[in-house]
Amino acid sequence: MIELLDADNTETQNANSNQWVDAKRYLWVLSPAVPVIGIGAFLIYRVAPKKMRGLAWFGPVMIHAIIPMFDRIIGDDKNNPPEEVVAKLENDPYYANVVKAFIPLQYIALFLGAYLYTRKDTPAIDKLGIALSIGALNGVAINTGHELSHKSDKFHQMLSHLALAPTAYGHFRVEHPYGHHKRVATPEDPASSKMGETFWQFFPRSVIGSFKSAIEIEKTRLARRGKKFWSLENELIQGWAMTTGLYGAMIAVFGRKVIPFLGIQAVYGFSLLEVINYVEHYGLMRQKKADGKYERTMPEHSWNSNNIVTNLFLYQLQRHSDHHAHPTRSFQALRHFEKAPQLPSGYASMLLPAYIPSIWFKMMDKRVAEHYKGDLTKANILPAKRKALMKKYGIVESASVQSLADSSSKEPVEA
Repeated sequence: MIELLDADNTETQNANSNQWVDAKRYLWVLSPAVPVIGIGAFLIYRVAPKKMRGLAWFGPVMIHAIIPMFDRIIGDDKNNPPEEVVAKLENDPYYANVVKAFIPLQYIALFLGAYLYTRKDTPAIDKLGIALSIGALNGVAINTGHELSHKSDKFHQMLSHLALAPTAYGHFRVEHPYGHHKRVATPEDPASSKMGETFWQFFPRSVIGSFKSAIEIEKTRLARRGKKFWSLENELIQGWAMTTGLYGAMIAVFGRKVIPFLGIQAVYGFSLLEVINYVEHYGLMRQKKADGKYERTMPEHSWNSNNIVTNLFLYQLQRHSDHHAHPTRSFQALRHFEKAPQLPSGYASMLLPAYIPSIWFKMMDKRVAEHYKGDLTKANILPAKRKALMKKYGIVESASVQSLADSSSKEPVEA
């Protein structure tokens, strides 16, 4: 296993924080390099479409094959920045510029992909590959929108909407910081998957539930300010307007034949977000306190991974525990926790298993059970699978405990 820095040298780093440097500083450009790779692949395809047809599929191949392969080859990086340098890292504009650089490149790739898709001589199979490749790129862009969504100023929030506009997922900017972060790892959260729940059950529940949640959050926010939902101050309307304007412009430029392209890339793009949502909190649950409210979010409520390549492409999203503990902390300062539950591999490697329930359950259910030391009464379990899973892991659950678990969705959630 190759590590950029020794995982066991934290004390040395803390003692020499003045000399500490971010060894990954110039590797963070791998994320905005994604659209650059896409632009290059599509330009080569345009010049030699018959010889380079495989480049139409660069997106799915990169997401599901190339990144997992390099994750396995290069390995983990458990290095944490010393606390003394966190403020300096947060205030370094270089990192913010890396994130923002993704957006203009994203739009160049989007329009180039639409051009290739709508050409008369592009084969149908290549059209599908092009649409999915742009969807993969815009799925990564949702993570750019995610990083920007946690900033408090309006400028960065609007940039977040801009990154989300191609996938028509602008409501994520509202629901994620104010809904998911409040309810994470509870049965009430549509974006937290339950043990025994397949991705195909989770996907519609998360998409529909998160959309409804965003509407309720924005209604409540506007009502507090004496505004109606149909107001120009409504962030959801702002996001929907960006998507409408973008799609309208693309139809005006490329004609109605671009509509299937827009639909395919959007659905595939936000499905990548949702499958990562599925992975991040599977089966994990915050326990209730004596007052009926949930305990605060802790490192043990998120699945983590230190696979360096995926972390470079996704702004260390895999250090998810620290993200939930400090939502406004920028990606470059996120920390690894030794006691946080660890995935068997990086997020990119977990996508294909997540699509296949038998493989996923075999891989992850035992890890949930091990995390709770065999006591699945503490896990977030799909009610329909509760009895079977309890029996499988040798747990006899009292009727009162089961009744409490099944009715937990009606209990309050602590902010």
